Amino acid sequence: MTVETVKHRDDFHHNRFHKIVLSWDYLRLLKESDQKNSRENGAALGLNKIKDTYKDVNEYIGTFEPLLFEEVKAQVVQGKDDEEASEWTGCVTRGCSEVDGFLKVKLGYNSDECKAISDNDLVLLSKEQFQEGATLPNTYAFAFVENREGKDHIQVRMFLAGEVKQISVDETEPSARLLSMRTIVKELDKFLWMLKICSLSTILREYAALRSVGSLPFKDLILSAAERDAYPEDRAWKIPRALMEFLESNHNTSQLEAIRAGLSRKTFVLIQGPPGTGKTQTILGLLSAILHATPERVQSKGALHDAKRRPLLPIEEKYRHWNNASPWLTDINPRDKIMPIDGDDGFFPTTGNELKPEVVNSHRKYRVRVLVCAPSNSALDEIVLRLLSTGIRDENDHTYNPKIVRIGLKPHHSVQAVSMDYLVQQKLSGMDHSIADTRKPGARPQDLDNARASVLNEAAIVFSTLSFSGSHLFSKLNHVFDVVIIDEAAQAVEPATLVPLANGCKQVFLVGDPVQLPATVISPTAERFGYGMSLFKRFQRAGYPVQMLKTQYRMHPEIRSFPSREFYNEALEDGPDVKDQTERSWHAYRCFAPFCFFDIEEGIESQPSGSGSWINVDEVEFILLMYHKLVTRFPELKSSSRLAIISPYRHQVKLFRERFHDTFGVESDKLVDINTVDGFQGREKDVAIFSCVRASSDKGIGFLADFRRMNVGITRARSSVLVVGSASTLRRADKHWRNLVESAEQRNCLFKVLKPYKSFFTDENLKSMEVKHQTMLEAMENQLDEIENTGVLFGNPVGVGEGDQGQMDEDDYGDGDDGGFDED
Repeated sequence: MTVETVKHRDDFHHNRFHKIVLSWDYLRLLKESDQKNSRENGAALGLNKIKDTYKDVNEYIGTFEPLLFEEVKAQVVQGKDDEEASEWTGCVTRGCSEVDGFLKVKLGYNSDECKAISDNDLVLLSKEQFQEGATLPNTYAFAFVENREGKDHIQVRMFLAGEVKQISVDETEPSARLLSMRTIVKELDKFLWMLKICSLSTILREYAALRSVGSLPFKDLILSAAERDAYPEDRAWKIPRALMEFLESNHNTSQLEAIRAGLSRKTFVLIQGPPGTGKTQTILGLLSAILHATPERVQSKGALHDAKRRPLLPIEEKYRHWNNASPWLTDINPRDKIMPIDGDDGFFPTTGNELKPEVVNSHRKYRVRVLVCAPSNSALDEIVLRLLSTGIRDENDHTYNPKIVRIGLKPHHSVQAVSMDYLVQQKLSGMDHSIADTRKPGARPQDLDNARASVLNEAAIVFSTLSFSGSHLFSKLNHVFDVVIIDEAAQAVEPATLVPLANGCKQVFLVGDPVQLPATVISPTAERFGYGMSLFKRFQRAGYPVQMLKTQYRMHPEIRSFPSREFYNEALEDGPDVKDQTERSWHAYRCFAPFCFFDIEEGIESQPSGSGSWINVDEVEFILLMYHKLVTRFPELKSSSRLAIISPYRHQVKLFRERFHDTFGVESDKLVDINTVDGFQGREKDVAIFSCVRASSDKGIGFLADFRRMNVGITRARSSVLVVGSASTLRRADKHWRNLVESAEQRNCLFKVLKPYKSFFTDENLKSMEVKHQTMLEAMENQLDEIENTGVLFGNPVGVGEGDQGQMDEDDYGDGDDGGFDED
C-alpha cells in the first residue's frame, strides 16, 4: 500500500467522521446525557451488541461504528465536567474558504489566554457564552482544530451544511443555528467565543483504522476469529542452536510454547499472561527469536527450494576483501584522525543505543522490522526500560542492544535516550554534545521530518502507544513492519488495536490478560453493548487458541491460591523457591499472613457531595492503625517501594492521601504508595492493603463488582495481601467476593474487627495471633481430641478412675505457664 493510497484513504474516513461530529448540537448532547435515557433508546439509535464473529466487513463496521460515535458523545459531555475544563476565550475571524463541503476558518486569539488549544482539539464556537440560568444561545457550532499558525492563530474545520442524521453523511437536516454561524464565520473580524471541549486525536485514529479493516490482508481472520486448519511446516521459522539453547534455559515450558507458536508464523498469536508469570520476559524472548529467525525454506519465483550459499573463498581472498571493506584494520581508523577541538572528544553517550544502521549477520539477507505497542505510556516504557536494561540475544547467544526508538508523548525519563525527540535532536546536532539535548535553533520542518524518517528507518524495533502508531510519522516509512506486538492488548477496545495494523503487517502478537483490567470506555451505552471488549477477548470467546503462561514468580503460594482457582481454572503453578523467596518476618503474626481478610462490619459507605465515587471513613481509620503497627514492628516496610494501599475508588484514595499527609507530614508519599487499582496495573509490592469501601445492607457494590479489578487488586503483593471490607455486603452482592470471603474463612484467616479498632492491635491481642502461639494451641486441642477419642496421650494410656473420666488435673499441665503461653 503506497503512502498516497494510505493518505487518500485516511482523508476520506476523516471527512466522514468530521461531518458527523461537527454537525452535532452541543446543548442537545448535554440534555440527552442528563436525561440518562440511553438504556431505553439504544435500539432506536441503531446499536447492536458486539458479536464474537462477523459474516462480512459491512456487518463488522455496522456494529462498531455507531458504538464508536456513542463514545465520542460521551467524551464531549465529559469534557464539560472535567476538573481541568478550560474557560471561554475570545477570538476573531481572519479568513474563510470552502473545501470539500467544509469551511476552513482562520481564527485569531490571545495566545496567553488560550495556550491549551492543540491540533485535533474539538472546540465550540458561539456568538454568546453559555452561562448558568442565562438564555440559551442560538448561534453555536463545533469546530475541529487542524493546525496552529504561529502563536496567536489557528485554522479550524467546520461543517455547517446541516445536521447529520444517524450516521449517513448524505442525509442532513437544515439547522438555523448552523446557518447563522455560517454567515458569521464568512465575515472578517467577527468576534466569537471559543471553548475547548476535548481532544479527538485518539478516537479519530481509531475510527480511520476501523473503516480500513476491509483493506487488511488478514481481514477474514479478524471477522471470523478462527485460525486456519493447519500451518505448513515450510512456513515455520528456525533460530540458531545457540540462541535456542539460551531460550530453553531461561524460559519455562509455557513461555517456550508461546515463543514457538510465534515461530510457526501463525498470523495471530494470543499470549495470556496472568500476574507474575513473566509476560515481559516472554516478549523479550520473542524479540530475540523474531529478529534472528530464518525461514525453514526460502521461496523464489513461486517455487520452494532450500537456501543455498556460495562456496567459501580461500583465506587469502577473504583477507583482501576484508582489507578493502575495513581499511582501519591495517591503518588508523579514519574517525580517529579527526582531532578533538576545544576539549570536544567527539563522543556523545546514548546508553549504547546510538542510532546507526544495525549490522546484519551475513547469513541473514534481510532484517525483520518490529513494532511494539501498548495502550498507555507507562506500559510501553516498562518494556523499553527492560530491553535497555537486559538487552536481547543474537544468533550466537551474545547480549546486545538493537537499534530502537520510542515515539510518542511523555516518555519516562529513564528511557529518554531512545525517545524520538532526543534522537532527532542528536541527529540534527551532528553528534555535538554541547547542543544535542536542546532544540536546534532554526531547524526547518523539512529537516525535522527527514530526521524523524531517518531515525524510524534505522530502528529495528519501534515502540509506540496504540494511538500514536496512527500518526503521520508512519506514513514516511519506506517499509512496513513485519511483526506487530501489542502488550496489554486486553486493555484496549478493538478499534484501538486495529490502529497499528492499518498499514499492514505479516504477523500479530496480542499479549495480555482478559481477566485483569479492561479497556476504559466512557459511554455507559457503548459499554452495555460490549464496546469495551478487546480483540483479544473476542478471539478467545470465539475459540481461538491462546498460549497461557502458567508459572508465576511473584506471589506467595497463599496469595496465588485464590486467583488461580477463581480466574484461571487452577492453571497457575508456583515457580521454584517462590515460597521461600516471599516468606517474611511479619508472617509470624496470623493477621499479617500472606492472605488475610478483615471484616469491618460496622463500617459505613458514603458519597461525597457532587461525586459518583465512594468513601469509607471506618476503613481508613482501621488501615491507618494497621499501617502504624506494621511499620513500627517491621521498619523495613516504611517505604513506598515496599508497601501499598489500593482501592477501586478514587475518592477513597484521595482520603487516604489526606489522612497520611496529616499524620506523617509532607513526605508521606515516600512512606506508602497509595493509588487506585487502575494505577497499580503491572506493578507489585511486598505488602498490599486493599480497601473495598462498599458497606451496606441492601445496596449493590457497583464498580467493586468488576472481577477484573478484584483480580488486579489482590495480586499486586509479593508476600502479603490484606483485604479490608464488609464481609456481609460482599457475600450478598457478588459471587466472586463471596468466594473470596469463604476462602478466607476456610483458611482461618478471616478476622472480625469491632470498634474501637485500637483494641485489635494491642500487644496482648497480637501475641495471641503469633503463629507459634497458635500452633501450640492447635497441638493441645489435637491432644485433647486424641485423649477424648482414644484415652491415649502420646501413645501412653491415661488413668481413668471413678469420678475422673476424661478429666485432667491442674498438675497435668502445671500452672499454665510451662507451655510458654498464657490464657490469652
